[in-house]
Amino acid sequence: MKIIGLLILAYLLGAIPNGVWVGKLFFQTDIRQAGSGNIGTTNTYRVLGPYAGSAVMVLDIAKGTVATLLPTWGHVITVLGSATPLLFGLFAILGHTVSVFDHFKGGKAVATSAGMLLAYNPIMFVIAASLWVGLIYWTSMVSLASMIAFTLITIISLFFQDPYLTGIALVLTVFVFYRHRTNIQRIRQGTESMVPFGRGYRRKQHRS
Repeated sequence: MKIIGLLILAYLLGAIPNGVWVGKLFFQTDIRQAGSGNIGTTNTYRVLGPYAGSAVMVLDIAKGTVATLLPTWGHVITVLGSATPLLFGLFAILGHTVSVFDHFKGGKAVATSAGMLLAYNPIMFVIAASLWVGLIYWTSMVSLASMIAFTLITIISLFFQDPYLTGIALVLTVFVFYRHRTNIQRIRQGTESMVPFGRGYRRKQHRS
């Protein structure tokens, strides 16, 4: 019963729609009705600005981290061995993407997945964050940077000889590509939104 209760808590933590709540509480704006309609960091930046976007990113990372640490804090870490934290992290990701607080809709799970990685393997988190930031600068597209970063992290995880991490990374990579399927179409069409900085943005400005 304790494990079930903690898993439910992990789901509920992940289900907190930070973008929606921050928008409504501080800006009287429902970000689901603006921009891309997504509740995550990127759309929050787009609709509410960098401070709100940064706050939502930190909160979404934090809920993945806290959920992944729950089995350690609750002393049930040995239930599934080293895979136990990842299971709890997955429940947070499930909550984020299928939120009971948002009519069972949700975000694309990039930040919450990063939070799970921060708790499970901080070194990999630093690698992932560095790749993501570098790719955003290079491409000026958060969606493309996220998909490439997840792919590279799956490959890099092989060198850590952790089959649980590699398996979860592969599953999440496939899922992230699926959730970004409309972004992929826009990337192919050359209509994907760009952040107003980086090499990709400067190349586009130069061409126009």
